[in-house]
Amino acid sequence: MNAGGIPAYRDRYLPAMTPERIAALPDKAWAPVIVATGAIEQHGPHLPVAVDALMGQIWLSLALARLPTGASAYVAPPITIGKSNEHSGFPGTLTISRDILRALLLAVARQVHAWGFHQLAVLNTHGGNSAVLKYTVREIQATFGLRAGLLRPKLDLDVSAQEAAYGFHAGEVETSWIMAAAGSLVRPAVAGCEYPARLGDPGELRPESAPATFAWTTRDLSRTGVMGDATAATAAKGARWLDQGATAYAELIADWCDQGRRAAGVEPGA
Repeated sequence: MNAGGIPAYRDRYLPAMTPERIAALPDKAWAPVIVATGAIEQHGPHLPVAVDALMGQIWLSLALARLPTGASAYVAPPITIGKSNEHSGFPGTLTISRDILRALLLAVARQVHAWGFHQLAVLNTHGGNSAVLKYTVREIQATFGLRAGLLRPKLDLDVSAQEAAYGFHAGEVETSWIMAAAGSLVRPAVAGCEYPARLGDPGELRPESAPATFAWTTRDLSRTGVMGDATAATAAKGARWLDQGATAYAELIADWCDQGRRAAGVEPGA
């Protein structure tokens, strides 16, 4: 954030614009509007509860600065509180219902459509939002005729197989990201390691990333709220992974621009 609380991507941030400027934007037929959906929820004793909300802004700040010449995108106000009922019971967790999350995203889509934009991309940083976002995106497409979807980069992070499978909350990756981006918010001295399962455990029923999964709350799986190895995190890893992720997001956004141009019949570079 810079002066007045406006993000670093001020020139692309719709709330920082006047109505006249929004009306006059020349690339609304093909430039996507991006809305970040995050969460305010516990991330163990070592991280702030705003990790997911922060990561949406971190990805936008890094990725938008890397867009190639000729690409364009705009940013809607973020939805910072998400569907986090799985983290209830820990201080600091805020949660909204699936219906409220759906209604908020539909409200953004309705106005984006009314302003003359043709594309809405969702940058989601909280897994608990995912199911709601998928069916809401389809509803946005059917209701408003917008091209809508989720920005989902493929990240190949160099973590252990155990961490890749079961380090899905406040573990090595998220802790490293925040160490690199906002290190003063991290308390490494109280970081811990807890896994909900081990790779060698029998059976195929798992909480995440398995042929068969089950519904869970954090209290079922973790004493501290951590699911992963936060003790393995470093700022150097975080910087490397943020760089990789920002490049991947920028490439996705540029691809949205190209597809938007083709759909609108706009020549490249126009």
